[in-house]
Amino acid sequence: MRFELDKALMDDILFYMENQDGDFLLDIQEGCVVDINNHDFDDEPDFEDNERFISIPNWDSGNGYRLMEKFAVSLKNKEIREKLSSALNRNKGVFRAFRDTLDQYPEIEKLWFIFKEQKMKEEVIVWYNALREEWGLEPIGMEPEDNTSLVLEDFCFNDEKSDSSSGKFIITAETADGGNAGTIKAAIVNMVLHIETLEVKPEYRGMGIGKTLLAKIIEKAEEENLDVTIDLPEETDFFKRSLLLENFEPVTQKFIRRK
Repeated sequence: MRFELDKALMDDILFYMENQDGDFLLDIQEGCVVDINNHDFDDEPDFEDNERFISIPNWDSGNGYRLMEKFAVSLKNKEIREKLSSALNRNKGVFRAFRDTLDQYPEIEKLWFIFKEQKMKEEVIVWYNALREEWGLEPIGMEPEDNTSLVLEDFCFNDEKSDSSSGKFIITAETADGGNAGTIKAAIVNMVLHIETLEVKPEYRGMGIGKTLLAKIIEKAEEENLDVTIDLPEETDFFKRSLLLENFEPVTQKFIRRK
């Protein structure tokens, strides 16, 4: 009854898990999933034979809905998170509304497909590990998640407007169609590279673009052997973690007396 869960079999199981129009079993002998009501066997096999045929992981519309909920709440982008949550709170047409919302944001849609595949693979691995436990074997590990880096592949980081001779550095994050997703601007002031602007457009936030722009401007500073400074507004407290990870240290506090 033992079998290896290789990539081909994983893909086969994932495909049929989402198909709600058949009754599917894993044929261990052939190493593939079969529809017991629509198959091409020369003779009628015994689908009750548990040594050859076993059920694949259960996946229904309820699982799909809960997965969409998890994805929506996981997004750091507040605007898109709220739109997807609104689509999921409709009385009917939830799945269509969710897809229509994603159609407006191609990069988020790609992130959804990556997220969905990762979570479904985890379901298959849990199922497979339960079988391995029955066989007296050690469980296999989960695949590491790397969603952000896969999405970032869709962006081009352009520094053509930078000019080290004048001490001005501009790096932009461009979408596949040439649109601007984010920008960082810095200038050398008193032998320090000061970040003047770091902006990511609302629809592209939460994808790691800001962190990547920051990392690239730090590379420029290292090439020039310069320290880097940035003024961080109070309302962007969430970005402090990214700065600390890049070895920034808070050195001053700014006070203001308002009128």
